[in-house]
Amino acid sequence: MNVPHEINAAAAKALATAEKHTPMMQQYLRIKGEYPTMLVFYRMGDFYELFFEDAEKASRILGITLTARGTSNGNPIKMAGVPFHSLDPYLAKLVKLGESCAICEQIGDPALSKGPVERKVVRVVTPGTLTDSDLLPEKAERPLLAVCTVPNRKHVTTGLAWLSLASGALKLMEFTADSKNAALRLVQELERIAPAEVLRADANGDMFEETNIGHNQRVPEWHFEVVHGHKALLDQLGVSTLSGFGCDGLGAAFGAAGALLRYAQSTQGRGLQHVKSLAVESESEFIGLDATTRRNLEITETIRGLEAPTLFSLLDGCRTAMGSRLLRHWLHHAKRDQSVARGRHEAIAALAEHDACHALSATLAHVPDVERITTRIALLTARPRDLACLRDGLKQLPVLRELVANCFIPGDSCLLRDIHEAIAIPEHCLDLLTRAIAEEPAAMVRDGGVFARGFDAELDELRALSENAGQFLVDLETRERARTGIANLRVEYNKVHGFYIEVTNGQADKVPEDYRRRQTLKNCERYITPELKAFEDKALSAQDRALAREKLLYDLLLADLAPHIACLQMVASGIARIDALVALAAHAVRNNWCRPQLVDAPCLTIFEGRHPVVENQIERFIANDCKLSNDRRLLLITGPNMGGKSTFMRQVALITLLAYVGSYVPATSATIGPIDRIFTRIGASDDLANGRSTFMVEMTESAAILNGATEHSLVLMDEVGRGTSTFDGLALAWAIARHLIDTSRSFTLFATHYFELTQLPESHPSAANVHLSAVEHKDSIVFLHAVQDGPASQSYGLQVAQLAGVPPSVIRAARKHLARLESQALDATPQLDLFAAAPCDDALDADAAPAESTQATVAPAPAPVQEESPALTLLDAIDPDALTPREALERLYELKRLASA
Repeated sequence: MNVPHEINAAAAKALATAEKHTPMMQQYLRIKGEYPTMLVFYRMGDFYELFFEDAEKASRILGITLTARGTSNGNPIKMAGVPFHSLDPYLAKLVKLGESCAICEQIGDPALSKGPVERKVVRVVTPGTLTDSDLLPEKAERPLLAVCTVPNRKHVTTGLAWLSLASGALKLMEFTADSKNAALRLVQELERIAPAEVLRADANGDMFEETNIGHNQRVPEWHFEVVHGHKALLDQLGVSTLSGFGCDGLGAAFGAAGALLRYAQSTQGRGLQHVKSLAVESESEFIGLDATTRRNLEITETIRGLEAPTLFSLLDGCRTAMGSRLLRHWLHHAKRDQSVARGRHEAIAALAEHDACHALSATLAHVPDVERITTRIALLTARPRDLACLRDGLKQLPVLRELVANCFIPGDSCLLRDIHEAIAIPEHCLDLLTRAIAEEPAAMVRDGGVFARGFDAELDELRALSENAGQFLVDLETRERARTGIANLRVEYNKVHGFYIEVTNGQADKVPEDYRRRQTLKNCERYITPELKAFEDKALSAQDRALAREKLLYDLLLADLAPHIACLQMVASGIARIDALVALAAHAVRNNWCRPQLVDAPCLTIFEGRHPVVENQIERFIANDCKLSNDRRLLLITGPNMGGKSTFMRQVALITLLAYVGSYVPATSATIGPIDRIFTRIGASDDLANGRSTFMVEMTESAAILNGATEHSLVLMDEVGRGTSTFDGLALAWAIARHLIDTSRSFTLFATHYFELTQLPESHPSAANVHLSAVEHKDSIVFLHAVQDGPASQSYGLQVAQLAGVPPSVIRAARKHLARLESQALDATPQLDLFAAAPCDDALDADAAPAESTQATVAPAPAPVQEESPALTLLDAIDPDALTPREALERLYELKRLASA
């Protein structure tokens, strides 16, 4: 095994001075030179040891003891080690931090070795090539991805290939963009795919400066050669042409696939016999969700980075890990093709109608992760208990198939029928596993007890020799007592001297001639006979021979299971799909969700919609309608902070996404037309690490929306322009809203506190005003969370500040200053109407006068500042609630005196 890494300078120096080291360290340095960028775990007895810089690094990361023993080349040998039987938890921690590890085992026979026992790297563990269940997250994929770029005069063609080694799913994609946008497109795709490890050629370094996704691994540029990559795919899939996989016209993607397969095969040390299918994705296949949208909608991770509460955590009632992973994939990869979602809607309706969810869920609970077990069978790393779980899981298929069959009419072409066919019982595979594997096998083959009795006659005989030794000794002891007349004669065994016959010194004269002395003790002698010696040789070797036999049989069993890999992968796919559908159906029934209607006409009509996550977090959720159509494309949403604007906007987006995922939705009814992308610009955050202020982040996100949104996009924009001055922000918000109405023509929910924007519908009929209502009672506010037509009357900012606990003195001062500002405005409205003097849209047109002159035109002249009277000053300083009756009377007399002065 040799992962394609170039030997670094430190390793080269060590190799150059290898003759000055001990033989064992020479062996280690040679192996380390082949894996210079990885932590090499070097097997020594019952421990894996790390040396030199690897030891220091592992000690720091894992918290294990760093020691130094002996010297090599005159320097102390720094060491750190972990027990061989508990390696996986340490590997899991290292891989989670992006480290790669090479596992070096002893492959030589110590009895035959002259010098150090021969060792070899038998396993390489990297973030993107994990298959062990102890190292992988149960409900998420960790794909390996390779990027190949082919630049020409004006554009850059970028090819992507990614592989989930744990499932065998191989996918390709290719896109072309100008050099300026190529990196941005790459980042978007990496955010969607979320690889754990990214392979790139050294020449592509600049393109990766902006990406912080996955563990970057640099490999030689020649690994991305397009022609060799094409041939590697043909060889891997065992076909003569790739046309049947939709690969016509691809080029750079083949180069990426070649590097990907080379790397994956080298880490496993063998072929990837479970990778036998290929899917080609296009950028127009899925509803576009950029990283900002995924974060704002909290699909699988909250804005704070937590796993719950999210849309996925809410819907994930799957009983198998395969189903959870597929549901997670569906949520991030909703297809634009409405027929896919309609098929899932029909399946959910059938499951609910036949009340099959409970029975299916109970059966699925007994099914293991068939997908990942199949991969481990293909890579020859499956453990005995994996096979036992697979056997028990396959026994559930007859019941599962019957339950699915009850939910559709035979002959119908539907998703449930496809699933029913996919979960066909692999009879020969199940029979082999049932005959071969013990009911409760040992965890590891080296422990023995893996195979069932009756599977192999030779193994049964060897086991009988070992297991019947006790009875043989009892029988021999009875015979020898009768033959010798020694009543206290004993036949026993210990690990040092083996089997022996023990006779006390007082009975030594009765010992037969065929007894041979084995050990002399103070009060007795121990003997061996030819019969006992023959049995000893046979019995003591039987256990070792049985373990060796089991190891051979296990290797043969994995080889016999290899032809069933494709069938098992199909079964796993069917189980995952029915599990995900059952989870969606059960949740829909339990929470009174409805079946959405997907139509060809542009519209987005939701009656009594609810936020799927929030409604489960509060006692009473207020449902709201949303009506968008070809003639009503933008809703201007006003209302108080905390009034529910963001929740309303997010619920519309989530209902739309769920409909295209194929789920029922939280509403009384929903009719949704074609959607190509969902954009969100919600909330305020900075990116100081990359030198971007909050306003810069806001404008960057807005620019992405304005450049990418189409008439089939759904756009959510919240509080645009609040990060700069009032006039700049208002001008930007007005211009952005106009662009979305006139140019993008997207379905848009535009929340704002700029009440001046509520005049937009007067000049743009496709815009409409709605607001979140609230009721003010004295100095407090009650949020009704109900969406109503028309603009809001005010922002209720001071009331919200009071709810937040702002000191009363600050609130009073703010009220006073607000009254002053309102008295200085052009009219008596609560907020300045910027466009009262210039209602025409051209006032903010790009060809109109500069912003400064516009501001000068509409801004009111400041009113002369009048000096307040001492009485008013004193009155402002009084807090009536804090005064005693005596103090109140004194303040009243003082006010009367000042007023009369």
